[in-house]
Amino acid sequence: MTGASLWPSYAGPADLAAIEAVPLAERGLPESTYALLRRAAGWWPEHPATTVLPEAARWREPVRRTFAELLAEVHRYANLLRDLGVRRGDAVALLSPNCADLVPATLAAQLAGIAAPLNGGLSHDHLGELLRRSGARVLITAGPELAPEVWDTARTLAAELDVVLVLRPTGASPAVPAIEGVRVGDLAELASTMDSSGFAGEPPVASDLAALFHTGGTTGAPKLAAHTHANEVADAWMIAANSLLDVGSVVFAALPLFHVNALVVTLLAPLFKGQHAVWAGPLGYREPALYGEFWKIVEHHRIAAMSAVPTVYAVLAQCPVDADIASLRFAMVGASPLPAAVREGFQAHTGVTLVEGYGLTEATCASARSFPDIARPGTVGQRLPYQRMKVVHPETGEELPGGETGVLAISGPTVFPGYVVGRDEDGYRLDGLGKLRDGWLNTGDLARLDADGFVHLAGRAKDLIIRGGHNIDPALIEEALLAHPEVTAAGAVGRPDEHSGEVPVAYVTLAPGATATEADLLAWAADRVPERAAVPNAVTVLDALPVTDVGKPYKLALRADATRRAIAEALAPFDAVTVDAVIEDGTVVAAVTLPSEVDEPKVRATLGRYAVPARLTFGETS
Repeated sequence: MTGASLWPSYAGPADLAAIEAVPLAERGLPESTYALLRRAAGWWPEHPATTVLPEAARWREPVRRTFAELLAEVHRYANLLRDLGVRRGDAVALLSPNCADLVPATLAAQLAGIAAPLNGGLSHDHLGELLRRSGARVLITAGPELAPEVWDTARTLAAELDVVLVLRPTGASPAVPAIEGVRVGDLAELASTMDSSGFAGEPPVASDLAALFHTGGTTGAPKLAAHTHANEVADAWMIAANSLLDVGSVVFAALPLFHVNALVVTLLAPLFKGQHAVWAGPLGYREPALYGEFWKIVEHHRIAAMSAVPTVYAVLAQCPVDADIASLRFAMVGASPLPAAVREGFQAHTGVTLVEGYGLTEATCASARSFPDIARPGTVGQRLPYQRMKVVHPETGEELPGGETGVLAISGPTVFPGYVVGRDEDGYRLDGLGKLRDGWLNTGDLARLDADGFVHLAGRAKDLIIRGGHNIDPALIEEALLAHPEVTAAGAVGRPDEHSGEVPVAYVTLAPGATATEADLLAWAADRVPERAAVPNAVTVLDALPVTDVGKPYKLALRADATRRAIAEALAPFDAVTVDAVIEDGTVVAAVTLPSEVDEPKVRATLGRYAVPARLTFGETS
């Protein structure tokens, strides 16, 4: 199916109503991610599908695959997984930085079973727990030549596995390192004799699980969110429906494939229009050398669009544009709030518009998008077609009138079926864990909706600062500080207080060469924060604000720092007492070490004045 039924006009916010006048079921979407790939290979067999760079310094030596070649490789890998015993309800874990073979391996895992991508930057305990929860007995992982630290991690997880399939660079030695008690083999070598013309098993259907993605881990141990094939195909179509990118356009991909943005935005969505995805090397945007070569790569490949987090654009705004980048139509940004200084700096430096988006793993990936030629300041975009949104009261769950701020809720074809909480003979047991109610997903994000369906975010519900029973939106403080010309990022959190429960404090980063002091910024905020109770008690300058492994703001770390400072100040009269603050299951705990001669009851009495869980241990006598 082609033409208007598959690709309606979608260039501006006014197009939404016309798009939704046609039911999604009549759009002719493929049954699964595999069916999507097969269709792309049938329509554009010789068109380039993926180009993967080995590293920034060798970007002119990539591995390229056409759509037909990508499909053939997926068939080989999926047939190998089937030979190894993987069936429709079985997870295949993937633990590797981006590389040429990880792309078909991920699609093959969704064809033969269920893909379970893992972030190698997580702790071994978290990875082990995610692996056990997924039930995966087969792991596809980077070998020692590609990523030695990831290989070491894979070895520590081997006790949970039956088979380890290794991704290796071209030219690696023939021998694959052994792991006692586990079958280990080179993925490409073992798959080389497999049938490339088709899949030997039953292909997946729309309701089958396609992937298990762990969440960002901003509140303790990551959870494992299930996606169906229907979820992923629908969300990818909503992104691909963008009328600004034509068939054959080139997109740049550098986010890790354990992130839903990388999978849905830069792998699946391009399959809908035969678009060419150029992938950065294993380190992606974390490779410093990439920035020195970036504009040359854009010129060489005629990149039309890219996707990244705000910190990437802050760096690119400092990189001289030493190439012709006229092909770059727009740059997508998400995962964390976009500071005005970053937006203005990047756009002034490059002439390229930053297009904000909004989404979360539990809604597959993207739920709102902006339009490069139609500015709507203060929003992260309009809801995507066929996704419904409403704003509800944080406590009662009742829908609020239009324009009021509450918790954003989403329903529609991209909402996930739940988190993995167990497994039995019927497959995975899934549970919304309080986030799903009558088909509506509670995002945990504070927002308001305007009449055109644009989302105005106002922070995380759990990030509310509660001062003496009064709720303070941290966005009030952050927006005031971000208006300072030298502030590039800001985060406001509650600091424990014995009188008010919490008081607001803020953390910021500054532009290179900035001269503003913490006192200057505190005075700036006092003049501009519109609510007296929200004026921060302190502003602390950091080199960088903490983020999760996928680039989202990690406010728990800021709350931990604020807690440590508050408790240390309260216990300062006690000699030789040391204070730390640790994060345990999403809660900040004050860890206090006492010398043996300290008056423990008085310390406990002091701690009792703060609504902070505390753990006391005794150190050596001073």
